[in-house]
Amino acid sequence: MSTDTPIPPAAGPRRLTRNTDDRMVAGLCSGLADYFDVDVTLVRVLTVVLAVLSLCSAVLAYLVAWVLVPRA
Repeated sequence: MSTDTPIPPAAGPRRLTRNTDDRMVAGLCSGLADYFDVDVTLVRVLTVVLAVLSLCSAVLAYLVAWVLVPRA
């Protein structure tokens, strides 16, 4: 018995990348927004709020992620 229904290809693991098409600084917020499927403006606002509330230690984390996260 055969079926004519095509089998969709298996989806590979998702990767976090820096989106250089929709970037303001490094593309990290845009990449996070794509990865979690949320609005990029929300991620950018949360990043600024976190940077202010964490006394700029979030800025250091942003810089480290800039180096570690590959480009799309």
